[in-house]
This record gives sequence, C-alpha cells and structure tokens, in this order.
Amino acid sequence: MQSLDIISVNLWQMLVSLANLVVLFLIVKRFLYKPVKKMLAARQSAIDSDYGAAKEALEKANSDKKAYEEKLQSAKSEADKVIKDAVELANEREKEIIAQAKEKADGIVRRAENEATLERKKAEADIRKEIVEVSSLLTEKMLEREVSADDHKRFIDSFIEGIGDENAAD
Repeated sequence: MQSLDIISVNLWQMLVSLANLVVLFLIVKRFLYKPVKKMLAARQSAIDSDYGAAKEALEKANSDKKAYEEKLQSAKSEADKVIKDAVELANEREKEIIAQAKEKADGIVRRAENEATLERKKAEADIRKEIVEVSSLLTEKMLEREVSADDHKRFIDSFIEGIGDENAAD
C-alpha cells in the first residue's frame, strides 16, 4: 500500500495552505485590489466628467451656433433694409436732381424766349424808326417836286399799312 502514502491527505498541511491562501487573499485585497479598484473608479469618474464636459461644450457650441446664425440672419436682414433704404433715397434724390435740372432748363428756355422776343421787338422798333426816317427823306424829296399835301399823306398811310401787313405775316 505504498501508493496510498503518496496520495495521502495531510489535514494540517491543507489547513496551513488554506490559511496561507486566505492571508494572501486578504493581503492582495487590501494592498492591491482596493487601490486598483479606487484607481479604476477615479479613472471612470474622470472619463465621466470628461464626457459631461464634452456634452456641455457641444450643447454650448450648438447654442452659440444658433445664436450666431440668428445674429447673421438679423445682420443680413438689416443690411438688406439699409440697401433698400439707400436705393430708395438714391431714387428720390435722382428725381429731385432731374426736377431741378428740368426747372433750370425751362428757366433758361424762358429767358432765351424772352430775350428773343425783346430782341425782335427792339429790331422791329429799329426798323420802324428807319422806315420813318426813310419816309421822312422820301417826303422831303417828294416835297421838292411839289407834291400836294393830300398826296403826301396818302403815300405815308399806304407805306405804313404795307409795314403793318408785313408784321402780320410774320
């Protein structure tokens, strides 16, 4: 029965081995497992806080993006309004300038017409004056031939009527 000695069970040795295992388990648990667990918890907490901060940053970025888009849209609408107002003001100014230019042009035309009328009247007056002078000279020459007063009056009247007919034709 020698084979039983090799396979024999030693109770004290098993208890000592079991006690060693328990002591080793407690040592590992106290000095290795708890610190590692604490370190893993700290890393998990750091990761969670990083995720939370990233989520908050993303929400803030989305909020800022939305505010930026609203401000951009507001700025675009304000720019469109400013451009529209400027175009309307330019159109009004254009109409004013055109009206002023037309008014000046009409004034220049009226002055030119008035000056032409005055020049024509002055020329007519000069022509009449010359006609009177010529008729006076004619009268003197005719008187030298011994024309009667009635003939003289008749010549002047017909001459003046002829002048009036020419002015009426103009």
